[in-house]
Amino acid sequence: MQPDCLILDIQLPAKDGFQILQEIHLHNEKYFIPKIMISIQNDKQSRIKAFKMGADDFIGKPIDIEEFIVKMERHLQRKKIFDHSVLIDELTQVYNRRFLEDTLPHYFNDYKRSGHHFSISIVDLDHFKRVNDQYGHSVGDLVLVEFAQFIKSNIRSSDLISRYGGEEFVIIFPDTSNDEAKHKLTELINDFSAKKFIQNDHTFSVTFSAGVFTVDNENVTPKEALEEADTSLYEAKRSGRGRVESMQKAGTNKKSLNVSVIDDDIIIRTILTKALHSLQIPHFDLNIAVYEDGPSFLKSNRAKEDVGHFLILDGVMPTMDGIEVLQKVKQSSNAEVFTVLMLTGRKSTDDIANALKFGADDYVTKPFSIRELQARIERLLTKLI
Repeated sequence: MQPDCLILDIQLPAKDGFQILQEIHLHNEKYFIPKIMISIQNDKQSRIKAFKMGADDFIGKPIDIEEFIVKMERHLQRKKIFDHSVLIDELTQVYNRRFLEDTLPHYFNDYKRSGHHFSISIVDLDHFKRVNDQYGHSVGDLVLVEFAQFIKSNIRSSDLISRYGGEEFVIIFPDTSNDEAKHKLTELINDFSAKKFIQNDHTFSVTFSAGVFTVDNENVTPKEALEEADTSLYEAKRSGRGRVESMQKAGTNKKSLNVSVIDDDIIIRTILTKALHSLQIPHFDLNIAVYEDGPSFLKSNRAKEDVGHFLILDGVMPTMDGIEVLQKVKQSSNAEVFTVLMLTGRKSTDDIANALKFGADDYVTKPFSIRELQARIERLLTKLI
């Protein structure tokens, strides 16, 4: 709940805008959020009251759109300048430690409310002192900047990277299991280590190590989670560097299960992803991925892996029909690892019979109830234990 700008009407049904403004100010006092009050109630007393309660601007109705846009741009620019001066690390241009310490508790509160686990990683550049000693601190700074921007551009927009201090950074991966975080960090380590730096005709590369801790217990505190991630980072360093480790004991007996969604409708893909993340499956770490058509899935390395795989497959797609995808999956060399749930708008008994005939384990027709779909998925996953 940290918007870049808040536009608030005074006349609202449950609470008036003044009450909401006061509550927001209490909950976000550490952050600068431009707050604009709008109202048909444009008298001097209302405007003064709004400013006294923390509003940064007041716009009367009816609104002049041209003036409104100019004011919005000005407030957003002020917000950007403030964030960069207070919350952004000056060198690397990613969030700083202060922002991390203020933000991290929100992830824990969200976990307690929603049950959505998340992973925290501390990453550290390997032998960074050698870079400073051999090439100078200006080159070391360049490596830090390149590293921070590399991570930022190769993680999801929902992920968060902060500079923790020196050459250490913290990455938060929302809705991400321990195995998923380790897999992503391994990819990042491999890709960054291939990057070449050139200084005075000398070419060198830099690796980094990472420690991961997944928050899946309400009793864990932010301090404890960071300490656990740091312990895992130490193990990665001790084990040779250029690798990711997790010393997490909880959940080590869980099986990794690939879960793939193939559907050409982005809205359905989004709904299904959220539904899957909200599942509480105690025996599995779900490694979730989505595909917009059958060929992209069948060409992926994921389709060839010899590990448990739960597939949610749309029956009607333009590039390759769901039944065709189902047939190819069930004819593959690793067919026995797949459990398939067909999801489609076709409701004829012949279509359902064909899906089951070619190896589907269950069949759900659209439109579907999220609760019913989750129950079907949980039932199928329970059979895999």
